[in-house]
Amino acid sequence: MARRLRFNGTGSGEGGCPAVHEDEDTGDVIVQGPRITDPQDLARLQHFDPEHEAAVVVPRNTLVDFGPRDDTPQAIGMDAFGKLFENFKHTAWRLESRRRYASDELDDTYAQFMRGEHPAWNMTTPWCDTIRRQVGRGARVERVRVVDQPATDGQRYLLAHTEKNAALGEDIRNLRRDEADGLALPHEDFWIFDARLVAVLLFDDDDNLTGAELITEPAIVNRYVQARDAAWHYAVPYERFA
Repeated sequence: MARRLRFNGTGSGEGGCPAVHEDEDTGDVIVQGPRITDPQDLARLQHFDPEHEAAVVVPRNTLVDFGPRDDTPQAIGMDAFGKLFENFKHTAWRLESRRRYASDELDDTYAQFMRGEHPAWNMTTPWCDTIRRQVGRGARVERVRVVDQPATDGQRYLLAHTEKNAALGEDIRNLRRDEADGLALPHEDFWIFDARLVAVLLFDDDDNLTGAELITEPAIVNRYVQARDAAWHYAVPYERFA
């Protein structure tokens, strides 16, 4: 049976190839473009079967502009979310915009802080080991924390907690709430990994972190990356902010 193909578009101003089609029944993508025929080029292709396959050249922008997109976030649990920090390659960046994080209040250091004591940070947790390992091999872990005026107890605790973050090699900056609103930053908390994957954090009504939604659609990821760049530009390094 012949495929039901939908023409997505072409990067050619003349209306020819390269072009992208999509199978309306299976979702398969059919790409047409100039055939690669040089034997040396074909020999460098991995897992290429010249009897049953053809290799074609397609400009990157053609795939970006006309490739199929899925902008539906993928929900993941806490275990899968934790794996993201073990597997990113270059950068992990977070916007912290909430006024309270229930998990912080369960830590002994929160009670110490609220009593006016210097918190005794535990530097031997699995999280600490992961961040030290990533930073040690040259990766960057960065955050911008939005702070109200006046700051909430939870935000004041995070200001103190920066001592621990910095000891692990994280770079922490802070931004006042009115400045964040002026930049039209997203109101949700999120991580960006390697500028290609966004994890929007999910919280219940009691401010408990329950999981995350992953976004990989390039156009949407790019909007979060633009928010990151604006926040990082205007945020103040912790030492000066405190």
